[in-house]
Amino acid sequence: MKVRYYIDIETYQPHCYIHGVHEHEVEEVLARPGEDRPGRDGSRVALGQTRGGRYLRVIYVPASDPDSLFVITAYELKGKPLAAYRRRIRRRKG
Repeated sequence: MKVRYYIDIETYQPHCYIHGVHEHEVEEVLARPGEDRPGRDGSRVALGQTRGGRYLRVIYVPASDPDSLFVITAYELKGKPLAAYRRRIRRRKG
């Protein structure tokens, strides 16, 4: 899968770096998302856990090429959103 990233105009790095998330973590979640649902304005939201154990929310847009996508941002799930995600996952497995 070809993954491109939104580049922050101030830092010239992928926007997810502002949130302390690296490309390899984003790609781990995209490869095996726990959830992948519609977002706003044609975007998608993938939630999942990295191999390192972090839970992330990845906002992306599918590209016209079927094996390509454009990542807008990604950040760590914490607090109530993380608890809600874990509950949904447990319900599906149980």
